[in-house]
Amino acid sequence: MRVFAAVLPPDEVTRELGAVVDALRKLPGADGMRWTGRAGWHFTLAFYGEVDDGLLPELSARLERVARRTDAFPLAVRGGGQFGHGRALWAGAEGDLATLRLLADRAEAAARKAGVPMGEHRRYKAHLTIARSREARDVRAHLDALAGFTGRTWTVGELALVRSNLPTSGVPGEQPRYEAVGRWALGGAG
Repeated sequence: MRVFAAVLPPDEVTRELGAVVDALRKLPGADGMRWTGRAGWHFTLAFYGEVDDGLLPELSARLERVARRTDAFPLAVRGGGQFGHGRALWAGAEGDLATLRLLADRAEAAARKAGVPMGEHRRYKAHLTIARSREARDVRAHLDALAGFTGRTWTVGELALVRSNLPTSGVPGEQPRYEAVGRWALGGAG
């Protein structure tokens, strides 16, 4: 099963960001980008890749402990950035980023302890991917439009284990489907 740990923003937050993304899609060059679907918007904490079904119970138990040990915290979608010279366009975050980073580090450690093969550790960068491109592109206009955006603050109250169902139809532009297969309340949320 292809899975990752994530923070899922509430519907009202994705609606706010969606209005901004709708405007971004009208900018020059936007038609050459693959825009992610609102239903799949998330802040990835740790990407696990293909995980053997036999490891899922241990991973889930460890993620539940991680959630219990981490207090709920405030977060908002704010601004944006890019990776790979415009290959990925993302919305950023503001709020208690130290706790978000701690949650990401703990989610990665939980996987390692559960026996999930993980690549080398990278410093966590909070981002919510809104578009991708196969080639480098100039996204300055998109970044300028995102720069002034700050969404409403919400309290992150749960950690989710999300399954990624990759497209199988071969239809160009088809999006992966994401499904939460585990949700655990953060310590300060219950």
